[in-house]
Amino acid sequence: MFKNLVPLNLPEAQLKLAKKADKLMVWDDIRKKYLHLNPEEWVRQHFVHLLISSHGFPKSSIALEGGFHLNQKLQRTDILIYKNSQPILLVECKAPQVPISQTTFDQAARYNLHYKTPYILITNGLTHFSAKVDYEIGEYTFLKDIPTFDEL
Repeated sequence: MFKNLVPLNLPEAQLKLAKKADKLMVWDDIRKKYLHLNPEEWVRQHFVHLLISSHGFPKSSIALEGGFHLNQKLQRTDILIYKNSQPILLVECKAPQVPISQTTFDQAARYNLHYKTPYILITNGLTHFSAKVDYEIGEYTFLKDIPTFDEL
């Protein structure tokens, strides 16, 4: 039942799992519904758990899979964090077998052209990169750690 779900470099999350029509499902506590548990969702659910349990992010600050148009195509952000009603952190999640590369970073940066969050974070559940964005000079400063909600 768990053969495609690899251990992650994230704290263990007590996820509510179920099986429906031979598909593994996970309860999404933000969207309040069961979702198909694929490898990317495995990472997203663990990362949301980390943000809430270890980094002080209120559930109400988290939006998952929000849609927007980029070059006339519908795109979806994996995790978008709001603070004071403004988007502040964009998180791009990949499946554990997808390496974090320049292509992955470029995708998150393109998505962030829409939101203009001052922070971006990329994770595949094994490796995590977070950066502060300075739009005035077009520069990214990589951070040593994943920021807490209070640090944003």
